[in-house]
Amino acid sequence: MTIEFFMPMQKIPTTTHQQKQVTVRNGKPAFYEPEDLKTARSKLMAHLGKHAPDKPLNGPVRLIVKWCFQAAGLHKNGEYKTTKPDLDNSNKLLQDCMTKLDFWKDDNQVASLIAEKFWADVPGIYIKIEEV
Repeated sequence: MTIEFFMPMQKIPTTTHQQKQVTVRNGKPAFYEPEDLKTARSKLMAHLGKHAPDKPLNGPVRLIVKWCFQAAGLHKNGEYKTTKPDLDNSNKLLQDCMTKLDFWKDDNQVASLIAEKFWADVPGIYIKIEEV
């Protein structure tokens, strides 16, 4: 099975999973998500939910992700983006959302990950999932 789609987004979430915060409650550390992380998660969940499969994939998968950020100024369509956010942190939040939406049973099934970020005339996120 292959799942492939593009989610056009004027503003791609740049808040990453790494931005979780910690506080101390009753002498113990407690992690929480700041509002911008909650907003990014909600936006991804809303866009991804439209493409979730009827049932989770079972075996190993290859995940291909192309982050397409709005091209502006000196940046041209298709040029690699080498500024924040960090690609690995962006993918972590994306994969967590995909797991919650049952694209697969657990994101440890992602045996192959190809991720890139570009400047693009049409901003959004391209995703392809292949059973391998």
